[in-house]
Amino acid sequence: MSQDKNSQAQDESLKDQVEETLDQAIEDADNNDASAEAEQEELSEAEQLKQEVEKEKDKFLRLFAEFENYKRRTSKERLELFKTASQEVMQSMLPVLDDFDRALNEIRKTEDKSLLTGVELISNKLRETLKSKGLAEMTVKSGDKFDADLHEAITQIPAPDKKLKGKIVDVVEKGYTLGDKIIRYPKVVTGK
Repeated sequence: MSQDKNSQAQDESLKDQVEETLDQAIEDADNNDASAEAEQEELSEAEQLKQEVEKEKDKFLRLFAEFENYKRRTSKERLELFKTASQEVMQSMLPVLDDFDRALNEIRKTEDKSLLTGVELISNKLRETLKSKGLAEMTVKSGDKFDADLHEAITQIPAPDKKLKGKIVDVVEKGYTLGDKIIRYPKVVTGK
């Protein structure tokens, strides 16, 4: 019986050891799983933070680019406004320039050279002042090719010469530009 008890005690001891080993293995496995989960959580948390930083960086770069485009666009608009701000005044001065041209043509017919010189000086001064503000006369002459984008045809006449067919025969009114913008198209007569 003592052997049975010893055998039973050994069996129980062995059972306890096996259970203890199993419990330890389960506990170790649980700890490994928990630490793996914690590591994965930590990794995913770090990845999440990285993604959030990338998202914020992208937002910042887009906002910065949008702001730069806004600055560029507003400065361009401001420059265009300055260039064309005087357009109304320039357009109202164009008939005065036309009147000077007509007056000079009539004065040249007279013999009064001092009158011609005085009117030419005033005309030149006015033209130079307007030129310094960006006004430029468009150069159009008889024989130039007619371009509907650049010229305004007021009438067509039979071409006096075959070479003038489809071309400008006469310039009735000069055209002017302010900077790169045409503020008055030259009025021309074309040959057909």
